[in-house]
This record gives sequence, structure tokens and C-alpha cells, in this order.
Amino acid sequence: MKEISMKEISMKEDRYWIWITRIKNVKKNTIKKLINKYKTPEKIYNLKYTDLIENEISKIEIEELQNEEYKANIDKYIEYMQKNEIEIISINNSRYPTKLKTLSDPPLVIFAKGNIKVLENKGIAIVGCRDASMYGKTVADKISYNLAKRNINIISGLAVGIDSYAHIGAIKNNEISGQTIAVIGNGLDDIYPKENKILAEKIIETGGVIISEYLIGTKPDKMNFPARNRIISALSEGVLVIEAKEKSGTLITVDFALEQGKDVFAIPGNITSFNSYGTNKLLREGAIIITDITGEEILETIERKTVNEQWTVVL
Repeated sequence: MKEISMKEISMKEDRYWIWITRIKNVKKNTIKKLINKYKTPEKIYNLKYTDLIENEISKIEIEELQNEEYKANIDKYIEYMQKNEIEIISINNSRYPTKLKTLSDPPLVIFAKGNIKVLENKGIAIVGCRDASMYGKTVADKISYNLAKRNINIISGLAVGIDSYAHIGAIKNNEISGQTIAVIGNGLDDIYPKENKILAEKIIETGGVIISEYLIGTKPDKMNFPARNRIISALSEGVLVIEAKEKSGTLITVDFALEQGKDVFAIPGNITSFNSYGTNKLLREGAIIITDITGEEILETIERKTVNEQWTVVL
């Protein structure tokens, strides 16, 4: 009898996770409920209509779960991901990032390209506006560089502007100890925006990782980006905002950070600049002010919080 290898077992499991991520018109809570009950998507895949009815889910959702279109051509996904070194990490996998498990709605699956080990390291999320000023770009570059030298990962969203310069600062040269993590709002088969394709390659080359909760083939729909922001903040010890307009999408990441109990840092800006309205408002509302580019203020806050958490555990 042929012995089944661990790789073959993993590929079999991956097929069912790919299947469940393809399904469109089923609520996240429904999928979550089914996974909690049946433990694996393979068991859900093999449920009969009568089994699904017993779970008190809608007829539309049952039809979606049994739609043969989602079960077809899965080999093509497997082949593409193997060829392009894209890993599938399910929430049941031991390699799934611990920090994401703390979310109220953790991704069932993340797709990753690069060094997934860095996902467990300490990190700071750096976010800001796309049409950043030279001041904002310089701050993002320098503070990322200095934090990365101190073994702090830089986490951002690979967008143009502040995100790009945060990633660039972290990968600048071989002195760097920390890596950078890019969380994107589409499938890993397509880098968005296209002008950051070379930057994405550099992130992987220098020991970082690009991740997404979206299956390959998923386009960068505007609704995906607010959802990915919860992952950016979850992977971090805190969120640093560098330039944000008064109603910036960047502030969605701040809201997630506050919900998750993370520190929020902000760089003060020129009060005549639209790009500073959001950051200065955050400071007025209690965000931690950052007054230099060494990263020391952020590191001190992280270390102090770590010590306090350790004391809480002891007590």
C-alpha cells in the first residue's frame, strides 16, 4: 500500500479550504458556525441537503454550498499557487498567526507569499494617506528604517504614499533586522497598485511576506480594503498614523486598533495642511504623540506595555 505523504495530506486539505473561500453568497457567520461544528471544510463539503437544513441556514446559502461551480477547477488554483509559491494557511493550521486568532472575525484562511515566520514577531503598523507630502514620506521612511533595525516588523497595506515609504524604509539595506509585512485587499496573483510590483518583490527578497485573506483571482474591490485593515492592526503592537485627512480611510485602521486594545501613535503635522487634520485630531483625542524619527518613543511604549502585561499575568 502506498504511504501518503504529509504534502499529499496538506494538498487534500487545501482543496477544501479553496472551495470554501470561493463561495460568495454565504454569510461569514454561517461559515464560522459550520466550521465550529464540523471542524473541517471537507466535512461541510460532503454534507447532504438534509444535513444542511438541520443547521438552520437559509435556502440560498444551502444552494450556494452545494453549487457545483465552486467545486470545479480547484486543481488550477492548487497548481498556480504551487508554481508561484503561495501558501494556504487555514485557521486550523499550527502555522496560522497567533495574533489573528484574537480577532472577533479572524480570516478562515490566509494566503501568503514569502517568510511566514515573521508574522509572529513584534511589529508596528504604519499607515497614512496616499497623496502624502514629502514630509510624510520622509518620516515614514526614516522611522520604519529605525524600527526595523531594532527587530520591529513594519506592517502596512502596500498602497501608494505612506504605506509604500513605510515598506521601503524597512527593506533599505542589509543592516535591517526586522522585516516588513504587506497586507493586501485582493488575490496574491495580482499586485495592486501595479506600480508597487517591484516593491512587492523586494519585500519577499528581503525576508518579508505579503498576505491576503482573498483567494487568487479576487480583484481589488473597494469593500475589501476596510476589512484588510483589521488584519494590519491585529498583527501589530500598535498603529502609527503619518498624515491623514479628516475623513481618511486610514482612520478605519485606527478604529480597529482601538477595538483590539492596541496603542495608537500619531505624527503631528502642519495645521494648514489637509493631510494633518486627521493626525492632529487623533492627538487631540488622546493618541500618543511621536516627536522624533528614532522610534524610541514607540519602543518604550511597547516595552512598558509588555512589562505591565507580564506583571498582570504574575498577579
